[in-house]
Amino acid sequence: MDEVKLFGFWPSPFSRRIIWALKLKGVNYEYIEEDLPHNKSNLLLQYNPVHKMIPVLVHGGKAIAESLVILEYIDEVWPQNPLLPNDPYERTVARFWAKFIDEKTRPMWEFFQKFGEEQEKAINNNFEILRTIEEYGLGEKKFFGGDKIGVADLVFGMVIHMLVPMEEAVGVKFIKADTFPRLHAWMKNFSEQPTIKDNVPDLNRVIDFLKIRRETYRISAHHNH
Repeated sequence: MDEVKLFGFWPSPFSRRIIWALKLKGVNYEYIEEDLPHNKSNLLLQYNPVHKMIPVLVHGGKAIAESLVILEYIDEVWPQNPLLPNDPYERTVARFWAKFIDEKTRPMWEFFQKFGEEQEKAINNNFEILRTIEEYGLGEKKFFGGDKIGVADLVFGMVIHMLVPMEEAVGVKFIKADTFPRLHAWMKNFSEQPTIKDNVPDLNRVIDFLKIRRETYRISAHHNH
């Protein structure tokens, strides 16, 4: 078997979704923790010279970058426990929502990075994004992938280990039983899956990490005014 390596950063949802995919597939891999953002390893820069970012999957010496691309690669190379449906139309729908959620991930963090009026705007924006995801993406299904976790679930999984601690740090709550009942149920179903539950970063460690981050945003916002 060709060896598999994953370059990641412990709180990053972009490497976390790859960890979940490899675990769901039962693939053995070596995990290499990067010291981001300032001390990127030479190996990371060698394997991903274009973006110079994690995650990078190295399989048999060949490097694959960009988390959505890596997820597709994993699904093709290790077909067990598929992340994408067989039906061509359903595959495109799954890809659409994975891409949509991926593109909204960083905008959804803005409420954590902003203050005052800008933060209010970012909070309202999150409610809009979540409304769209609940109504059109998840619908009445248990998971985005139907009865089983699929690619869009792995991408949206950032809400359980990144959005929730961000909410804690800021003091807001987006996904509640009375605001987004279906997303709320999804969070419970997703986080209770053994593969997911056993592979999430420690909540308090993430909150501590984010509080330091939030303070740097506060200082820079103060200096910019």
